[in-house]
Amino acid sequence: MREEKKQMVQEVAGQLKDRSAILISYQGVKANTMNEFRAKVAGEGINGACHVVPNTLLKKAAAQLGYDDLAGIDLNGDTALVSGADPVALVKAIQDFAKENKDKVNIKFGFVEGAVLGVEETAALAALPPKEAVQAQILGLLQAPASGIVRALNAKIASIVYVLKAYADKKEKEQTA
Repeated sequence: MREEKKQMVQEVAGQLKDRSAILISYQGVKANTMNEFRAKVAGEGINGACHVVPNTLLKKAAAQLGYDDLAGIDLNGDTALVSGADPVALVKAIQDFAKENKDKVNIKFGFVEGAVLGVEETAALAALPPKEAVQAQILGLLQAPASGIVRALNAKIASIVYVLKAYADKKEKEQTA
């Protein structure tokens, strides 16, 4: 393999390693439109990247990383690799891009957490809430038992304080009477 291709395989491997990836077809999309999409994926909190990759180099990069399921996928046609840390944000951005470019942009498949996802599974990711919302929900679930215990302990302490206050009031009345 020529040195340029080895370098390209390394770049593609860098886009795949420890990241989620969505592969799309983009047949008929103008270069300016594709550049706008790249800028959108790179910004807006997505912090991703979009690269047009040759199918054979993508398979070689996947094989090099040990992603055998991805390396075994049958790819044909133009392929763009959209990668980033948050697969939900990636899919939402791709779906917006596909709406703007009807019949030109399609999801081929996704690769999330080492698993190859079909078109329907990948599209279903867009229905999930953002990562921050899920983290907040989990944090709330984790805090709920602890806050319940704190409320119960505070109620017991308060009841002891009320009993002591009532006892002190009773003693005070007895002494003044």
